[in-house]
Amino acid sequence: MTRYLDHAATTPIHPQVAEAMAARLGVVGNPSSVHAAGREARRVVEESRERLAAAVGAHPTEVVWTSGGTEADNLAIKGLWWARHAADPRRTRVLVSAVEHHAVLDPARWLASQGAEVVELPVHDDGRLDLAALDAELAAHGDRVAVVSVMWANNEIGTIQPVADVVARAHAWGVPVHTDAVQAVGHLPVDLAAVRADAVSLTAHKLGGPVGVGALVVRRGLDLVPVLHGGGQERSVRSGTLDVVGVAGFALAAELAVSDLPAQTARLAGLRDALLAGVRDLVPDAVLRGPDPASGLRVPHNLHLTFPGCEGDSLIYLMDSHGVACSTGSACTAGVAQPSHVLLACGVEEVDARGALRFSFGRTSTPGDVEAVLAALPDVVTRARAAGMA
Repeated sequence: MTRYLDHAATTPIHPQVAEAMAARLGVVGNPSSVHAAGREARRVVEESRERLAAAVGAHPTEVVWTSGGTEADNLAIKGLWWARHAADPRRTRVLVSAVEHHAVLDPARWLASQGAEVVELPVHDDGRLDLAALDAELAAHGDRVAVVSVMWANNEIGTIQPVADVVARAHAWGVPVHTDAVQAVGHLPVDLAAVRADAVSLTAHKLGGPVGVGALVVRRGLDLVPVLHGGGQERSVRSGTLDVVGVAGFALAAELAVSDLPAQTARLAGLRDALLAGVRDLVPDAVLRGPDPASGLRVPHNLHLTFPGCEGDSLIYLMDSHGVACSTGSACTAGVAQPSHVLLACGVEEVDARGALRFSFGRTSTPGDVEAVLAALPDVVTRARAAGMA
């Protein structure tokens, strides 16, 4: 039996979501068609838009369907920069935190080839954005900044970022803010109307929905240059025939995740804390990365540790041989022989950053998963250290 502790990479689809999607798989209809089948498909799309918006505190007209979080991030970063730069050529700067997911960092860095000036803002040792650095950038260059992007919750070390503070500071300079909320929705209370971010990236497969569907919630009236051109779907912001089954599954998954949030938050935090306590007993030199759970600045489902003298890939393979699925950090960079940019940005030495493991919990997680990790870990760490010295 495999113990799955990699929910931050992707989650098992919720049974109710799978059932609802299966019921629609045999129903034909392009939501852009005007005949009865098309109108029925359009009804499902628009009802799903309303349901997703309600789950995250947005207006339905703000929801733009995408193929996932990566597309939503690209649309936000590129679309906002192009629009803002076209309106005011002085606005060339892109401010991002140094611990962003590569779906934000890479589009920002690519924009440098288009004339953007990219500034990667520093973070504290727990991964929280250095707001003083943001203040300094805005004070010096506020009239030249096109967009600020700071993720809601970090996918590797679980740090919750001060998004509302970022929004307040940026808006004072007339600068729009994008936040990648992929790791937040379903794990934290998310009220987009209260936070007032201008663009917010979401995806279904991190909260019990299907892979391949996401959304960018875009503030009404905000200019955004499309990345995809074609049939003009989604207000001409994102062309492409919509995945009716996928968006229906996404909306239901979001509803289920939000409705069960308080109970799940407490349960997952309990599992995380039990695992942390057990690891500290068994491997006392293991180092917690990211905020202390007691601080309230960490998502409840994430535990990230480094193990001195170990290589992360060795740890993963050895844990897998014991029937435990976990990761070193982002699944998008797994297998890449380099330390995490997130840990390096937090000031972790490269040799220490290489010995990372991330355990992430979800709806299907149980105390038995914690017990399985603790049963395997001493042998895994011993063997990984021996391999490192060989």
